[in-house]
Amino acid sequence: MKFKTNINCNGCLSKVTPHLDKKVGTGKWSVDLDNSDKILTIQQADIKAEEITETLNGIGFKAALAE
Repeated sequence: MKFKTNINCNGCLSKVTPHLDKKVGTGKWSVDLDNSDKILTIQQADIKAEEITETLNGIGFKAALAE
């Protein structure tokens, strides 16, 4: 799954890391900070998109499923 996010920098990345590691698993997600859409890629099939958006919303970030 891929999401457009507002995770813009390494500081933002450090805030979301513990939450995404817990939800998805270490090494099973990444954010492309060089992409203008700040694409979050999830490499785990057994998680729902809503779980990711709720997790990020809960800590002050936005995520929308990328097409």
